[in-house]
Amino acid sequence: MSDSFIHSLPHPEEKQKSFHDTTLAMRWSFWVGILMLLMKVGAYVITASVAILSDAAESVVHLLAVAFAAYSLWLSHKPPDETHPYGYDRISFFSAGFEGAMIVIAAFYIMYEATLRWIQGLAVQQLEIGTVFVAAATIINGFLGWFLVRKGKKHNSLILEANGRHVLTDSWTSFGVVLGLLLTLWTGWLPFDPIVAILVAFNILWSGGQLMKRSVSGLMDRIDPDIENALRQILDKETKAAHIQYHKLRFRNAGSRYWVEFHLLFDDSLPLAKAHAIATQIEVLVGRSLPADSEVISHLEPLQGHNEAHVAGEKG
Repeated sequence: MSDSFIHSLPHPEEKQKSFHDTTLAMRWSFWVGILMLLMKVGAYVITASVAILSDAAESVVHLLAVAFAAYSLWLSHKPPDETHPYGYDRISFFSAGFEGAMIVIAAFYIMYEATLRWIQGLAVQQLEIGTVFVAAATIINGFLGWFLVRKGKKHNSLILEANGRHVLTDSWTSFGVVLGLLLTLWTGWLPFDPIVAILVAFNILWSGGQLMKRSVSGLMDRIDPDIENALRQILDKETKAAHIQYHKLRFRNAGSRYWVEFHLLFDDSLPLAKAHAIATQIEVLVGRSLPADSEVISHLEPLQGHNEAHVAGEKG
């Protein structure tokens, strides 16, 4: 005896508004990213600073990541079809991993370029103008990153949140570059320039690694203890109130929605219609307890003899 109930998703107009908001935010990220790149390239041309070059390189990577993230965002909102019955949500984790990998590549490039410039000989010029350009980029990126992370959390969009954290990383990178440029101006000691570039590279290397770790955890369905506790609390409460039992709870984060499965055990004397009504109500409450869209599926079993039925089914 079994029953499946898909927890109702938001109304189409709400989903459309969410898609519109996240898409608009991604467009802002792309065009502001182009502006930031132009500012940093201009600052590098003026100053020949390796620290500014490292900042510009990170911005190039950011634009590549934004382009892929925009595609992933569009794909993640496609409805399930014959070839992908569970939808395309899990592209979110792949997108976050790609962005993390791009950050890591940028970090290694920055380290290489800074070390090479240091060995070949350092020469910078007009650092005052370059510092103003990078400082302006730092402020703009800080606001943009905060905006993207906020929108990503609001709409439960890992793609948008990851992009926002990348922008914030870029902002911290620029802040470090500004600090290095100021130290160089104040002291006249040119090695501050490559040293800051290398320190910045280590910072963004850590950030990229964290994004890749989160991506792998999602793709491998690593359990989220907070979500598990929330699900067990609601199931414990509702099954106790209905005088039934549950087991075999499983759930996964698909990127922009949760999939939840569990078995409900009813007394043999309870009519099927009544059991169905109780199961449906529990499914609705479980879905409402989650922080994002969800699809909740329950399996109804008789309390008496359900273990024997499973064993017999496995042998058969």
